[in-house]
Amino acid sequence: MEVFLKKALKSLNIDFADILLLGWHNRRPSKRILDRCLRMQASGLCRFLAISSHNRPLFPRLAEGNVFDMFDTLKYKSRPGIVCYTATRWGQLLNPRKIPRGESLLSASDCYRFVLSNPNVDVCMCGPRNQSQMKEALRSLELGPLTEEELARLRKIGDHVHQHSTGFF
Repeated sequence: MEVFLKKALKSLNIDFADILLLGWHNRRPSKRILDRCLRMQASGLCRFLAISSHNRPLFPRLAEGNVFDMFDTLKYKSRPGIVCYTATRWGQLLNPRKIPRGESLLSASDCYRFVLSNPNVDVCMCGPRNQSQMKEALRSLELGPLTEEELARLRKIGDHVHQHSTGFF
């Protein structure tokens, strides 16, 4: 795990990850995995540990263990945390062939800002492949929420892409 994380950090030219996400665990990860994650966190390779799962009853048990940092911010809310991980609709919203005529191409930042403009969304995940895409994602935070005009434009494009798509891809 450490080798892969260090390689990813090096390829992005960064020293650490803010969040190390253990993705899609429908049961508690093994002690061996958790110990490795905690060592990586202690060595400064990541600041926070998080986990995703489709097994919702698992979350209260995971929160009790005080291993995962993301639960602290959610336990005071009267609703579950909402995480979006398909902001670009698997890249379809960035595909020039999918955009309606007369509309300019969307950027990943546009898509992330659209998601984060919804006050019910707590986290918008991104999957940058390189430093340029990471900068594009971070640009979303600098630009902040979309205006009402921008929201209307992205809704129109999103509806068009959805109506003219078959399956997920």
